[in-house]
Amino acid sequence: MFAGHFDEKKVPEMSTELLYLSSANLQDLQITPSEAREAIISAFRDNAAGRNIGLPKSIITINPYSWFISMSSASEGDSIAAVKWVAVIPVEGTQARSTVNGLVCVSDYNTGAPIAVLDGNSITLIRTAAMSTAAAIYLAPKTPATIGLIGCGLQAFSHLDSFVDLFPSLRRIYLLSRSVSSAERVATAASEKQLDPIIASGPEELLSQSEIVVSMVPGSPGLKPFLDARSLPSSAFACAVDGGRSWRPDTFAAFDRLVTDSLEQYTSPLDASGTLVDSVKFEDDLVHLASGSSRPHPPMRALFGFQGFGVADLALAGLAIRKARAFGVGAFLPR
Repeated sequence: MFAGHFDEKKVPEMSTELLYLSSANLQDLQITPSEAREAIISAFRDNAAGRNIGLPKSIITINPYSWFISMSSASEGDSIAAVKWVAVIPVEGTQARSTVNGLVCVSDYNTGAPIAVLDGNSITLIRTAAMSTAAAIYLAPKTPATIGLIGCGLQAFSHLDSFVDLFPSLRRIYLLSRSVSSAERVATAASEKQLDPIIASGPEELLSQSEIVVSMVPGSPGLKPFLDARSLPSSAFACAVDGGRSWRPDTFAAFDRLVTDSLEQYTSPLDASGTLVDSVKFEDDLVHLASGSSRPHPPMRALFGFQGFGVADLALAGLAIRKARAFGVGAFLPR
């Protein structure tokens, strides 16, 4: 572990040696929610200005719930390019092992030399919550008091940290999970952050009482959408980390605004089977919001549904590498 202030101006130039950052190394870096959020917003702002590029996902489908996914991105200004390789493979009887596993490989933009490999699971946890809160800056009520988390896995802890950091006004959290023990673990973490946790009896209670809702429901055979957008308060922000699969498609019209991370890559929310919903379309994206051209909005219901954009992983990988080199974290591997 390290202590001290992180000053990017004092970070030495990146070496061509291959740096490996494990999950434990990334935890040691203590990337704060505000650092991650600022990196995400900067990356999306750069994308709007044409200073970086993120290509659409390339997907090898094994079955309706198993994929190999690659996401490529590059930034001339940050002098790095990256690809995140992710496998989503649910395996019965292996609950102790993550069904999502990935790595982020980073190269020097100018020389092409590989410079780092990072644990993709940890980067994804950090960047996903940072994207959710980045969108919340533009779409959520300004001083929300209540938040609801649907799904209480690892992403729930990451989102709890990020939303409490962004909104000190939060006082109460509603939790809904298929596993009571998972909800109880998140409730304990919420209590430590001075939030009053309530394990909801069902989706209606959570939706009707939450000004912010984050749905994190993994795809699975037989999943039926169960969230009704009409149950939300008239001023609410819903963040669909699951792409929208847990929301009833016939209620998407109850949202006043439908936003995604990149309109060039995604046109509509997903249904429970992972297919694009054809009854509604996203009308705006985080690229545009971060560019500063979006006007203040009146109270409304807004949905931010996203599946991931490569420039976000690039931004977090770059931040992690700079911090690692500044504080001597990680291991150098021979090539």
